[in-house]
Amino acid sequence: MAAKLLDGKLIRDEILAELRPRVEALALRGRAPGLAVVLVGHDPASELYVRSKEKACAQLGIYSEKHTPPASSTTAELIALVESLNTRPEIDGILVQMPLPPQVDTRALLHAVDHAKDVDGFHPMNVGKLVENQPGARACTPAGVMEILRRYELPVAGKRAVVVGRSDIVGKPMALMLLHANATVTICHSQTSNLAEECQRADILVAALGRPAILGAAHIKPGAVVIDVGINRVDGKVLGDVQAEAAAELASAYTPVPGGVGPLTIAMLMSNTVSAAARRLA
Repeated sequence: MAAKLLDGKLIRDEILAELRPRVEALALRGRAPGLAVVLVGHDPASELYVRSKEKACAQLGIYSEKHTPPASSTTAELIALVESLNTRPEIDGILVQMPLPPQVDTRALLHAVDHAKDVDGFHPMNVGKLVENQPGARACTPAGVMEILRRYELPVAGKRAVVVGRSDIVGKPMALMLLHANATVTICHSQTSNLAEECQRADILVAALGRPAILGAAHIKPGAVVIDVGINRVDGKVLGDVQAEAAAELASAYTPVPGGVGPLTIAMLMSNTVSAAARRLA
């Protein structure tokens, strides 16, 4: 039986369609939601990603603005910019685009964002809310993964989930979200000694290592759901962390790269922005 392809673009479009009436309702109450993006320097991948965010805002009627301080900016200069955005009532969400130049203290800058305007879900206050399973902004990529699982009606409760990768942006919040959905969760990483053996136990395998095609047939239990978060550019091609042929052959369902998890990241950013505006206007 052929593996089911999990279409992230389809789920993205569903989420954006659901957000439109919420944006319209907020606009009728006074104003549309507002999102400010801080893009430091000229990283081509970041610039492309920010353009996609601007396009999504325009489609939904969300007010957006982009701040482009130079790559030479200091941590203090960027914190001053973020603090000015914190005070502006028409801005509901602030997104600091990663990666930042090496001289910038990334943690200090992310902590400077008002937690009520943190639409990336990276502020310690929102991370704490995730740990306690309280309402708040969730990291966009793992939240998108949960939407794929939910909307394709793929069961999570009682399943064994393996997350490969332990980043603050994807791996750790992904594990917590799966745990809150009643999966039994294992986190693997670059120092895991028996990676293939651990992955073979997974009913749901989430690959988030950021290394092209590192997981293959030896890592996939037949019938598993494979979620590939990796986006790696190799010789002009975009590859995931999972060998696509192995996923198609062995999995019951899997996300392609591109077109799987990627589109959901922006959709969940829009969702977080609309929710932040609704909380602030309540």
